[in-house]
Amino acid sequence: MNASSPSSRGNDARAGQAGSNKFELLLFRLGEAAGTDRRELFGINVFKVREIMVMPTLTQMVNAPPHVLGVANIRGQIITVIDLPALTGCTRKSGDGILLVTEFARTTQGFAVEEVTEIVQVDWKHVLSAEGRGGELVTSIARIDGDAEDSRLAQILDVERILQDVMPDQTAKFEKASGGRIELPPGSVVVVADDSAMARSLIEKGLGSLGVNFIMTRSGREAWERLQGLAAQAKAEGKTARDKVALLLTDLEMPEMDGFTLTRQLKADLQYAGIPVVVHSSLTGSASELQAQSAGADAYIAKFHIDELADKLRDVLAMRS
Repeated sequence: MNASSPSSRGNDARAGQAGSNKFELLLFRLGEAAGTDRRELFGINVFKVREIMVMPTLTQMVNAPPHVLGVANIRGQIITVIDLPALTGCTRKSGDGILLVTEFARTTQGFAVEEVTEIVQVDWKHVLSAEGRGGELVTSIARIDGDAEDSRLAQILDVERILQDVMPDQTAKFEKASGGRIELPPGSVVVVADDSAMARSLIEKGLGSLGVNFIMTRSGREAWERLQGLAAQAKAEGKTARDKVALLLTDLEMPEMDGFTLTRQLKADLQYAGIPVVVHSSLTGSASELQAQSAGADAYIAKFHIDELADKLRDVLAMRS
């Protein structure tokens, strides 16, 4: 397989997909699952993949963390390679494997996989939360063939959680912010949407250190339902939704309804007029930021730096008042 760059192709088409609640998923296998001879499908958003290549020569590092195979020199950049099969308990059988070079949350790293199978287009409504179904390293499960009863299933890995677990010293801490409390309009809250349990934990600690009252949700759909409930409550009290919601802080990749669609729906509904949207995403490419802006987002901030997020929230809240 020649090196390829799936994230560099079709940006205009992907902008349209973002508006229609769809995304592209790179499917791959990691080997035989523990205790079985099954080779399950896994997936990652194409936007996070910079390159796909045959596994290059690796240099093993002294005292490297468990599940780190070594480092690779990719066009002059030294990239840490994480052993995904070993991390997930799979046994790789074939060849030297494939390297996925990924970029997200302001970091670049490589993931070793057994093989890459295909890129598929998936509607977020066919992506279900994995919480409560076992598997802490999986955020969601995608029905690749849509509503078909025998649809193939792919596990979407929580790559941010994997990176945090494998290399905690190299990932951002997101606990206490500097610069003092953030004052929200009286009686209002920040509605937060993020499907990653790890991300939610970090955000909760960060917002807590800022003294921000918030409602945490696990998907765009859940956030939309909470916004509708707050709007109904405000109406019953003779107020507006803006009196109840200071702003919406949303991730982009979420099951059932993504952040692009959530943002577009909020901005298109007059009862939410004046409520700003801040996108907080591990997708750090300019294409994602432009798409968020086209959906109506007021600001875009990459994960995970609490001081930068705090500054962005202060700026947006200042424009709100």
